[in-house]
Amino acid sequence: MEITYPNCAGLDVHKKTVVCCCITTDKQAQETRTFGTMTQELLALSDWLSSRGVTHIAMESTGEFWKPVYNLLEANFIVLVVNAQHIKNVPGRKTDVKDAEWIAQLLRHGLLRGSFIPPLPQRDLRDLTRHRTNLVREKAAVVNRLQKVLEWANLKLASVVTDIMGVSAQKILAAIVEGQQDAFILSELAIGSLRRKQQQLEQALSGRVREHHRFLIATHLSHISFLDEQIAIFDAQIAARIQAQTLLPQPSIPVETDRWESAAADNPALTPTDLSWEQAVALLDTIPGVGRETAEVLLAEIGTDMSRFPSAAHLARWARVCPGNYESAGKRYAGCIGQGNNWLRSGLVQAANAAARCKNSYLSALYHRLAGRRGRKKAIIAVAHRILTAVYHMLNKQQVFQDLGAFYLDERRKHHLLQRMCSRIQQLGYQVSLEPTTGFTS
Repeated sequence: MEITYPNCAGLDVHKKTVVCCCITTDKQAQETRTFGTMTQELLALSDWLSSRGVTHIAMESTGEFWKPVYNLLEANFIVLVVNAQHIKNVPGRKTDVKDAEWIAQLLRHGLLRGSFIPPLPQRDLRDLTRHRTNLVREKAAVVNRLQKVLEWANLKLASVVTDIMGVSAQKILAAIVEGQQDAFILSELAIGSLRRKQQQLEQALSGRVREHHRFLIATHLSHISFLDEQIAIFDAQIAARIQAQTLLPQPSIPVETDRWESAAADNPALTPTDLSWEQAVALLDTIPGVGRETAEVLLAEIGTDMSRFPSAAHLARWARVCPGNYESAGKRYAGCIGQGNNWLRSGLVQAANAAARCKNSYLSALYHRLAGRRGRKKAIIAVAHRILTAVYHMLNKQQVFQDLGAFYLDERRKHHLLQRMCSRIQQLGYQVSLEPTTGFTS
């Protein structure tokens, strides 16, 4: 078999040890050593690999353990982090040394495909956006726990107000914590449109609140206030990182460089673009359903350089927002989307749910077109797929989102749609005569 990388190494990474198999062509030798995962030992691993003339290294993406190894080796070597499912070893020969040798042999013959590891500034932005997402989820969990306490105290506040963390609701909860029990006085704290529901609010606040409930409500409110402060801090930090980021060259994935270059030759649009992070966020913010925070998540997960993805379909497949292929003996089985980048996919699904509620838009029309016959969940994934496709082309061409309109899908098959409707009306016993109206715009 042809040798692609003559001087390479395979790493079997664990929590406390790293088993390294080094294969070099000059000496026609294969040598295996075991190193620890402390910083000094990993630097010794780097020096040993450099002395052997190694240029390419491959290792499995084993949880979080590959990250410290990658941090110290990426400056001196081309490091591939490979999906463990793609490099399963021969059954019955499972040891750490055999794993390292197998990875090295696969890498030497060019049979491994590296995962997408973004550059350091983007990885830092990822950490910030992902931690902010965790804080938002934690806040939602605390709000749900607060709602449980209110139910135990016979306070049906959520049955009247839309958001129990709104301005009026927070005033009412603060008064309850202070010991106020009069439902009429509590209902008088409502402001704005909620005052029209004052009678219902008074009935909802006639509960059985004990000191135990007040303690729990006060604790949850304090926790929510702390999380709001933390979220605001992360918002400011993310905005500062995006504003301060200068235009830096984005390296492509090392092993697949040849394939990317051949794809770029066939498609001239696949060239790196000098697009700042702030400009990219402003572009993504023009998509219906995508707000500032979602745009920041998309930027942190996929970056601005679309040349690392040969096509929009490849990006959708990487993000796992397109159906899988599972066909056997001429029968097509369930094509589940599979496991992918959960942070990116959750952001896209959130944007798709918001876009489905935007009236007179292409994404909303697509959702309602599919939801009736394919179900809501599949329709949302389809909308998320279209949003990601739009993101790919917008970042490539540096253009704002252009809505195709609510009637775009109907216009593409207008003749067939008219025939079907006319046939249906004739089946009901009526004659149909079609005449175009003047002044109608789709």
